[in-house]
Amino acid sequence: MRSMREPNLDDPEYASFAWARFRRILGWMTTLAAAVALGGVAVLWWWMGEMPLVVGLATGFGFFFTIELAAALMGLMFLSSGSGHDARVEDPLKGEVDLD
Repeated sequence: MRSMREPNLDDPEYASFAWARFRRILGWMTTLAAAVALGGVAVLWWWMGEMPLVVGLATGFGFFFTIELAAALMGLMFLSSGSGHDARVEDPLKGEVDLD
């Protein structure tokens, strides 16, 4: 059972757990992205008929890498928030910025 310490990526045990979870989620998203890319190219092939190989590859890679980039950035955002990094940020301009 895990201790009830504050989550912190500076703790090697917690960092190992958090990064393993991130990689596992990214692995599932890679599978989903590949399925969407293949499905998207299949739908275009069904709808438009045969297409040049370059068009199919570019479309598939476009689908795949768009989903992968979104998944990686969202995963890193949740990793940062869930590990307590966001709460420990010190604002050097706090109290000096006039919002009027």
